[in-house]
Amino acid sequence: MLRDITIGQYYPANSPIHKLDPRVKLFATLIYIIALFVFKGALGFAIITAGLGAMILISKVPFSYIVKGLKAIVVILIITCMFNLLFTRGNINLWTFGPFNISDTGIKNAVMLVFRLIYLIMGTSLMTLTTTPNQLTDGLEKSMRYLAKIKFPVHAIAMMMSIALRFIPILIDETDKIMKAQMARGAEFETGGVIKRAKAMVPLLVPLFVSAFRRADDLAMAMEARCYNGGEGRTKMNPLRYHKKDAIAYIIIFAFLAAVICARIFLPWPM
Repeated sequence: MLRDITIGQYYPANSPIHKLDPRVKLFATLIYIIALFVFKGALGFAIITAGLGAMILISKVPFSYIVKGLKAIVVILIITCMFNLLFTRGNINLWTFGPFNISDTGIKNAVMLVFRLIYLIMGTSLMTLTTTPNQLTDGLEKSMRYLAKIKFPVHAIAMMMSIALRFIPILIDETDKIMKAQMARGAEFETGGVIKRAKAMVPLLVPLFVSAFRRADDLAMAMEARCYNGGEGRTKMNPLRYHKKDAIAYIIIFAFLAAVICARIFLPWPM
């Protein structure tokens, strides 16, 4: 399960998506998230699906590699689906038992929210899979540079987000090693009820937190030893510059958002 988490990992490939400016990919992800929760009707859903499918195809990232990241959120999807299914009132009630109720609106909301969450994870994973942590840091810092005028710590925020993403695969590997060490000593993580599994996680979480704090302390000492003092006055080896392909990408992004909005306003066909 831990190996299936793809957010924060980078998949090297020679694709047009990988070569785009990170600011374009950050903006595209923001527009994609907005469109994902704005669309309405079958046509809007088809546009979202076509856009996501095209980006996955162009990125040259294997579809199976993106989909396996969904295994880590199966429990969240099930809980979200059940809450919307059992606690949403509608025009046609199909089943009622005490506070629980299954209606046509509940079924529709549950299905659409599950699809939105799945598409959200796939879209955001695609951004991190095609962007290195260094590029992501530069893109965030460059995108938020105007906030520095109001004394907002742009560089610190961008650095923290980059370090957090960089540490995801490291902590996953560390968790996997601790689990194997505990299983070799007789620990069982996959058997028993919920309470027993929760108790079995204690020997896993304690050394994981200790390791995480130790890594954070080592990183802080390494940055201090190298006289790191933030982004003020620092230069870039590869400064970000827009190219023709980035302008074309912006046009496609705005066209995508316009198509979703037009589909919602003029052709809101029911699902």
